[in-house]
Amino acid sequence: MVEIKLTEDCMRLISQFENLTGAGSRDCVVDERNDRIIFVINPGDMGLAIGKKGATIKKASDTFGKRIEVVEYSADPEQFLKNCFLPAQVLSISFEENEDGEKVAIVDVKPEDRGLAIGKEGKNIFKAKKLAGRQHDIADVQLVQDDEGF
Repeated sequence: MVEIKLTEDCMRLISQFENLTGAGSRDCVVDERNDRIIFVINPGDMGLAIGKKGATIKKASDTFGKRIEVVEYSADPEQFLKNCFLPAQVLSISFEENEDGEKVAIVDVKPEDRGLAIGKEGKNIFKAKKLAGRQHDIADVQLVQDDEGF
């Protein structure tokens, strides 16, 4: 089990988020580079976090003054990574060790979802790497390089 150290600021944000949405949150990452806050929410709380037609998450976004993104937690690293990449469709995930003996996830997404998986300026792959490291002690997340079109 990975031990996550939450800053006072993150604990305050999680408390505020839970009060606004009713969704339980177990982690929070403030991503200044992409002007957003990412919450890892408890399994089954996605509906609460988003609300009808996105009303709850929009209210939270307005309150925080930043874009809010939510990822549903899973104790299974493979499922958790799939959740990180939604709505991109993940075809497969394999795990390898790098030369330092750290766990690396190799993710294969549908070719047409590759841009979605990476995100504008790499923000989606950044989110997956950051959260996988914090939640499952995964050192790196890499997308399978597909040779078509390159």
